[in-house]
Formats: sequence, structure tokens, C-alpha cells
Amino acid sequence: MEKKSELLKLIPKQGVLPLYFYKDEEVSVEVLRSLYNAGMRAVEYTNRGEAALQNFKKMRRVCDQELTGMYLGVGTIKSAEMAEIFISEGADFIVSPGFVVEVADVADKSNMLWIPGCMTPSEIIQAENLGASMIKLFPGNLLGPEFMSSIKALFPDLLFMPTGGVNLDKENISAWFKAGVCAVGMGSKLISKKLLEQKDYAKIEALAKEALSIVQSLK
Repeated sequence: MEKKSELLKLIPKQGVLPLYFYKDEEVSVEVLRSLYNAGMRAVEYTNRGEAALQNFKKMRRVCDQELTGMYLGVGTIKSAEMAEIFISEGADFIVSPGFVVEVADVADKSNMLWIPGCMTPSEIIQAENLGASMIKLFPGNLLGPEFMSSIKALFPDLLFMPTGGVNLDKENISAWFKAGVCAVGMGSKLISKKLLEQKDYAKIEALAKEALSIVQSLK
């Protein structure tokens, strides 16, 4: 239970969950180091391409050897099989783009935090009934902070994190936190394709620090 409860404290404390995928293993690892240097201690690596699993294995080793206290989760998990593979490779938590019952079952067997993507109250209710503690509101840009404000009272025991379209902008992030989220998931608005291609790790670190400081200033 320890890792799961640890993450349920850490992600809201961090307030930002960075997520990314890049085909190149070395770039994936260097971005992870940059995020760690910025102060991030929970990161989601997205299962988006053929190289994802190989890159993840290497990133796991780097975390274990040099990035003390870093939790490495995996995102875009849509099947029980994928969940099992990444759990066996040391994933610390699992994130799905939708509500997938079979992924919930696998995560529960491993006593692992799973964060399902939900877009409707019905999906959130199903996820809650299956034991979810944290919900990814996805796609965040379509739902908006108003959606969060409207449903918050229905789910007093759940933590919410919008992902998709959250901008690195105090006004945007502030609107989400005012609506009642515990954290925001940030992908391309934080770690853009351009920065990955240019291997601009210093810029990624600077933006990650900025994201953390915006979130801390709102608490």
C-alpha cells in the first residue's frame, strides 16, 4: 500500500505531472534527468511508440541508479496485457487515456495506483466504484475548468487531474486549481516536440521549474 499512498500525496504536492514520449532512448533519459533536476519526483512516460518499452526499461534503471526518490509511471495504457508488461518492468503507477476495467483489475492485483481518463460523470462513477482514487480529466481542453467546478461536489473523495491542453500560464493553471483539481498533467505544452528534437534540456528544466513555481504560488 505504501507506494500507492505515497503517490497520492506526492502528485498533489508536486501539483504538476509531466508526461512525454520520444523515440530516442538517450533523449528520453536526458529529459528525465532535466525534470528531476527541476524538482519533479513523479513523471509519466507515455506508451506511444514502438520504442516506448525499451526506453522505459533504460529510464527505470537510471531512476534506480541515480535519481533517488523519482517515481516513474507509464501512460496510454489501454489493455491488461500492456499494464502487466510495464508493471513487470517496474512502473510505479499507470495512467490510461480512458476508463478500462481490465487495466483497473491488473493494477489492483499489484496494489498499484491507476489513474483512468474520464470525460463524463458516468465514467467517473464507474471508476470510483472500482476503487480509483485519482481521475485524469481528459481531454482537459474540451472539458475545461467549468466542468470540474460542476462535478466536484458529487465526488468529495476523489482527486482530479486534467490532462490535455493545460497551458504553462498562471491564469490557465489557476482556473483549474480554483475549480478543485489536485494537479495538472502537462505534456507538449511543457515538453514540446521542438524542444525534444533540439535536445534543449536546459530549457525543459527551466520550464519545469516555472511550472512548479506557478503551482506552488497558487497553493
